[in-house]
Amino acid sequence: MAKKMSKKLRKKMRRLEQQAGGWNGNGGWRNGTAAGPGLFGTLSRALPKGRTEQFLLGAAVGVAAAYVLSDEDLRGKLMTSGIKLYTGLLGNIEELKEQAADIQAEMAAEHGSDV
Repeated sequence: MAKKMSKKLRKKMRRLEQQAGGWNGNGGWRNGTAAGPGLFGTLSRALPKGRTEQFLLGAAVGVAAAYVLSDEDLRGKLMTSGIKLYTGLLGNIEELKEQAADIQAEMAAEHGSDV
């Protein structure tokens, strides 16, 4: 039963690898990681040989950064959201500290009454 199952799985994996077209036969993918061809794997084929996904990812990040930095309203909204997130995070951390102190006080009271 185990041999049949492994044969079926191997056959399915080979079919998926062939459909993806990125398997290099050495245990990895040509344009990406072992998980698959990657986000920009298909676009990197359109570039001349020697270009990588890093260039495309850098270009996408650069375009996004230029758009955000050039739009004053969007930049203000992002800053406001970031400050709200930061203050909310700090408030939650303080709440956790208070809860930890309460638990410690309860444990100390229990140990004090047992002795």
